[in-house]
Amino acid sequence: MNYLPLFHKLDHKKCLLIGGGSVATRKARLLLDAQASITVIAPALSEGLTQLASASKITHLKRVFEANDTLDFSLVICATNDKQANSQISTEAQLNNIPVNVVDQPQLCSFIFPAIVDRAPITIAISSGGVAPVLSRLVRAKLETLLPHALGQLASLAAECRQTVKDYFSNSKQRRIFWETIFNGPVAELSYLGKHDEAKKQLLQHLHQTEDSPTIGKVYLVGGGPGDPELLTLKALRLLQLADIIIYDRLVSAEVLNLARRDAERIYVGKQRSEHSVPQDDINALLIKLAKEGKRVVRLKGGDPFMFGRGGEEIETLIDENVSFEVVPGITAASGCASYSGIPLTHREHAQSCMFVTGHLKDNTVNLDWDQLAKPNQTIVIYMGLMGLRQISEKLIERNLAGNTPVALIQKGTTAEHRVIISDLLHIANKVDELKPKPPTLIIIGSVVSLHRKLNWIH
Repeated sequence: MNYLPLFHKLDHKKCLLIGGGSVATRKARLLLDAQASITVIAPALSEGLTQLASASKITHLKRVFEANDTLDFSLVICATNDKQANSQISTEAQLNNIPVNVVDQPQLCSFIFPAIVDRAPITIAISSGGVAPVLSRLVRAKLETLLPHALGQLASLAAECRQTVKDYFSNSKQRRIFWETIFNGPVAELSYLGKHDEAKKQLLQHLHQTEDSPTIGKVYLVGGGPGDPELLTLKALRLLQLADIIIYDRLVSAEVLNLARRDAERIYVGKQRSEHSVPQDDINALLIKLAKEGKRVVRLKGGDPFMFGRGGEEIETLIDENVSFEVVPGITAASGCASYSGIPLTHREHAQSCMFVTGHLKDNTVNLDWDQLAKPNQTIVIYMGLMGLRQISEKLIERNLAGNTPVALIQKGTTAEHRVIISDLLHIANKVDELKPKPPTLIIIGSVVSLHRKLNWIH
């Protein structure tokens, strides 16, 4: 983040606008919306600025910029075509710690203008840091279509009732949950329809029907998908935004974790190969403790919580302790990695079945049902098989699976570091030793891997 987004209070503050053209006109109107007191320095004004000056909405100084003109102002905007003057104005303002913006010259700016979605008092600012303003405007256009135009009315209703709600609840957590219910329910719909009085009446009724007592905690086992944040389910995203605490492991991508509520506590319980930073029993105990404290806990797992994620063990413990829970499936690593690599797990001409197994080492060996795995017309998907890959290959060849059976090893599937290594059963271990892929990885064995070159849509 190159710029920290801030909102500047300009009500009756003196702002200096240098330039009298169409760009300056747009900036003046924006400042007027923020209730600023505007002085414009320019030899001549556009028709729009002339109208504003005639209506006494701006003060016009009919001349060019002079040294020390910026000193009495809280904010300076320069909208001229004179590069030398622009540089002089920027230098003077910054030497005096006055925020300055020079239009289309970000190197001279101490602040930049975002694209704005105005639902006053809700204001959304979108910025590309000055490098792609057209893209910022496109993002703004998308947000304009998503957000109700009457969103500001709902915010105003909340402002009216804020103190009443604050006085009713004994702690901020219960208050936040109440507002989340209001903003996502029938009160909000009434407000959007312009039925302000009815919305307020229902809000207050709901308030007095809500007990001011400790909330009951709940655990959500949420599948975070294989890594690409766009593969997260809508329900998973909603719960990430509601959670008080997020307990996550190594397979959860940073991009997915960044979608969580900013003030939610994050607890890392990562597992790497056979090394556990937090033992499973301790994770189970932590989930129970936090839920019984009234917390809304998201146990965020890579892929799907019921696919080698030990989700079943965790909810067995929650049931034993009478802790409320919910399971939110996610796109599995196998599905996501295979799809992003152009490898269908089943195909009429290649495989009619698919087996999912874990290939982690235990006592330096991989213990699997090799006879079952080595059947023809079958795809084998191996989780956590990187360290045991050589043993896996040797055992399958011993069970008469052909040495030229195609194999794909996928590194960090669906993320920006997605990488596919293609070989065959006889040579894959040596190739992996040479290329040294980074975990997490997924291994796919079977004839379907031969389709990778043809179906590799991602590249």
